[in-house]
Amino acid sequence: MVTCVRCLIAGRVQGVWFRASTKEKAIELGVRGWVRNLPDGRVEALLQGEAEAVEALKKWLWRGPTLAQVVDVRSEMVEIPEIQMFEVR
Repeated sequence: MVTCVRCLIAGRVQGVWFRASTKEKAIELGVRGWVRNLPDGRVEALLQGEAEAVEALKKWLWRGPTLAQVVDVRSEMVEIPEIQMFEVR
């Protein structure tokens, strides 16, 4: 079953390779979507794929890359048309 989730990640998540690392992990797990920095210092990610893979990536977002210090990850289910790849925006 295909799942789509929008996540907002807070903490020290900009300037620490969070977006590039998220893309690498998404590709590894077969998740499609995108990730981008927000003006308020958070990172936003849209994750689409098999439920198990999306859940694994959501769990990874709590750790992020080595230099990140994640303090919160909020997520909500969303419905959007199918995405074909994962990109950094």
